[in-house]
Amino acid sequence: MPHDTKPHLSLNETPIKTDEAEFLEQLRADFPGHRIWRGRDGGGRLWCWVATLHDPAAGVEPTVIRSDAAALRQALTEEAQRAQQATRTSGGWS
Repeated sequence: MPHDTKPHLSLNETPIKTDEAEFLEQLRADFPGHRIWRGRDGGGRLWCWVATLHDPAAGVEPTVIRSDAAALRQALTEEAQRAQQATRTSGGWS
C-alpha cells in the first residue's frame, strides 16, 4: 500500500502554492531575525504575510503584516534599516 505524502488539510484550509512556498522560503532565508509565515482568515484560507521579530537587531516592530510577499520584503528591509539607526543612535550615547 503506497504511503500518502500529501499534507492533511481541513476542508477550509488552502495549501500554499509552490511559488508562494518559494517566496516564503526565500524571505525566511533573507530575514532570519524574524519568524515568517502565511496568516489565515477565519475560514482557514491563506490571507496575509506575517513576520514576528525574534532578534532586536533585525527590526523595531514586534509584528509586521502585509498583503503580499513583496510588501513584506519591503517592510522588513525598512525594519532592518530602522534597527540599524536605533543601534547607532543608542550607541552614540554610551
